[in-house]
This record gives sequence, C-alpha cells and structure tokens, in this order.
Amino acid sequence: MRKFFLVVLVISLLAACTPAAPSEPAPPDASPAPTQALPPTDGPAPTLPPPLAILLIPSDLNADLATAYQSAIYGLAQAAGLRFQVLNSLSAEELALEPNLKIVVALPPDPGIASLAAAAPQAQFLAVNIPGVAAGGNVSILGAEGIRVEHQAFMAGYIGALVTEDFFQVGAILRKDSPESASIQDIFRTGRTFYCGLCRPIGRFTPFEYPAYIEIPADAKESEYTAYADVLILQKRVSTVFIQPGLESPGLLEYLMINGIMMIGTQTPHKHLSSWVVTLQPDYLEAAIRAWPVLLEGNGGQDFPAPLTFTDVNEELFTPGKQRLAEEIMRSMFDGFISARFGP
Repeated sequence: MRKFFLVVLVISLLAACTPAAPSEPAPPDASPAPTQALPPTDGPAPTLPPPLAILLIPSDLNADLATAYQSAIYGLAQAAGLRFQVLNSLSAEELALEPNLKIVVALPPDPGIASLAAAAPQAQFLAVNIPGVAAGGNVSILGAEGIRVEHQAFMAGYIGALVTEDFFQVGAILRKDSPESASIQDIFRTGRTFYCGLCRPIGRFTPFEYPAYIEIPADAKESEYTAYADVLILQKRVSTVFIQPGLESPGLLEYLMINGIMMIGTQTPHKHLSSWVVTLQPDYLEAAIRAWPVLLEGNGGQDFPAPLTFTDVNEELFTPGKQRLAEEIMRSMFDGFISARFGP
C-alpha cells in the first residue's frame, strides 16, 4: 500500500514538471482594419503679381504734358513697389483680369470713371480735372470744380502791381453780370493792396481810381471787345490788365499788345505776345503728386485742391526774382497764412 502511494506521488510530480503545449494562435482577420482617410491638402496659393498703378491719358494729350505725368506717376509707383502701366483706354472687362489693381489716375475726357470704379472696388481712382465726376467711395477728384478764380485774381492783383512801373495803374477786363465779376474786383484789389498797401502815387495827382475795371456785356461780339478795352487804355491809363477767363479773344489780346498793355490771364494765348506777363493755371500734376500718399493708403472719396503754377512766363517783364517773391506769396496763400479774400 505504501508502495502504491509512492508510485502515485512520483507520477504526479512528473506531470507537474512537463511544460504545457503552446496555445495555437488565433487566425488573422481576413479583412484589414479600416484606416482613417487623410484630408486632402490644398496646393500652394497662386502668387499675385505686385500691385498695379495705371495712368489713363488720352492719345492726343500734349506730348510734354504726357511725358511729365508719366515720369511723375512712374516714380511714385516705383517708390511704392507698384507695377506701372500707361493706357489710352480701359474697360471694366479688362479690370476683371487684374485682381491686384491699386491706383488709377485718369485725365480728361471722362473714361467712365464711375463704372470702372464699381468694377474694381479694391482700387482707388483719381479723376484729374474731369467735369461731372463726384467724389465718393473709391473715387477722388482733383480740380473738378474748375478754375479757382479767387486765387488767380489775388495773384493777378499782386503780380500786376509787382511788374507795373506805376504800380497803381492796374485793372481788369471782366464779363458783365457774371457771378464772378464782383468777386474778382474785390479779390484783385486785395492782391494789389497786399503788394503795395494803399498803392497811392507819391507826389502825383491822378483823377482815376485804381484798380480800374471794364465789363464787357455777354452779348457783345468779339469784334467789339477792343472798344471796351479803349476805356482802360485811353481814358484810365491802365498799364497792366487781368483778363477774366473766357474773354481771351485773339483780336483783343493783339490789340492790347499793340497798345503796350501788359496782360495776365488764365489761358495760354493763341500765339506768343511780347506783352504777355504770365498765365495763372492750376497745377494739376503737383496736386496729383500730393494726393498720391492718400490714395496709396486706400483713403478714397477725397476732393483735392490744385495749387496755381506760372506758365508762359515772360522773364523780361516777370523776372526770376519777382517770380520767387510771387511764389512765396502763393505758397502762403495755399498754406492758409494769407486769405485771397481778406489778405493776411
């Protein structure tokens, strides 16, 4: 019996020491586990060309003026890192092909500024001396109000006294019953007085009041203008006259020259005149240059004023020294230190 238990014990111990048979691995899943799809990646964004500035000028613009505008706007565009193009025409369809348009400077006639501006709302448009265009939105205007007659009249009074030997003997030829006539008389007198105070002749009697004026009726024929001019020439002994815009008929100008009358006007005369002193015109190019930084910043809807400039200068009558003096006065007027209506 003891032997029996001993045999059983030995068998049990041998069974405990025998390693277990390895378990059979589970068969792999026949279908692979689904993987999460990666989101589609966008390709590189298209690179826009540098912003574009366009100068829109008519094909028949004076060559010197066209060159001056192209040179000035090109320099501004280059300094700002903009591309530059000069075009004679532009359509809304063409604008759609240029998404990075920044500034358009347009000279008259009106190329359709309103429709162009609507087609390119991201751009700024500057209408230079284009009548009928209003400032607003992304459209700015320059000189659209026309000639600032009060500025011209003040400078004409000042220059007239400056270049006239008997500085008090100045006058103006005006359009009768025009809205500007009375204003021109007052402002012309202010400009003359700014130069010479009361402008009274020293040690000399004169029966006339200066400045002297003559008004030509609106229905007068151009052939009759000289008869009105005789009032200033023969009766009032005027030496220098300012001619209101619209009265610069060739016959009148030649008649004044023949009689030795010096002239200041607002329009370039039809031909060279030996007694023409200077033409006072708005300097639209200078105004466009001043407006550029505002447009570059995206501030549209502006109405920019245009300063005056001296053209058709006769340096024998209006010498460089006198020009510098007049330019200082003109700058003070535009900077607000001198009022064209009331003086300093």
